[in-house]
Amino acid sequence: MQKKQNEMAALKLVGLTVRTNNENEMNPKYAKIGELAERYWGEGLPNQLQNRVNPGKTFAVYTEYDSDERGDYTYFIGEEVSSFDGAPSGFIQLNVPAQKYQQFTTEPGAIPEVIINAWRQIWMMGEKELGGKRAYQADLEVIDVKDLHPEKAVFDIYIGIK
Repeated sequence: MQKKQNEMAALKLVGLTVRTNNENEMNPKYAKIGELAERYWGEGLPNQLQNRVNPGKTFAVYTEYDSDERGDYTYFIGEEVSSFDGAPSGFIQLNVPAQKYQQFTTEPGAIPEVIINAWRQIWMMGEKELGGKRAYQADLEVIDVKDLHPEKAVFDIYIGIK
């Protein structure tokens, strides 16, 4: 994986959420993220959003951590909007604060294996490899569905650091 440190401005996002943890996500019987993502894209939910900044650029955000990567967290999937006005009923509004990130770019690979393997590598990294201590405020995956190839997908993962 390639990595570089950068800062990202605050984001206004609208989408859907689910509460989960990594232990459950590794067991298909209890996993919720894949199901939520399938619903989000399968039902064409992005097309219901108003004030889209960059249609097709999807943000998957891991936030509201109970502790660290072993605890519960909220998973959010949605898009950036210029305004929360007109957000559809049932959608969640999420403010992601400006933050310093270590950005990881995966090598091309099949979905979902490429993203799962990237996260496993990240979980094994110490502060030095991460470029700082994890903030556990908001970590993001940025997915441009216009360029998404299921067998050769490349993801950018942003890990919030202090």
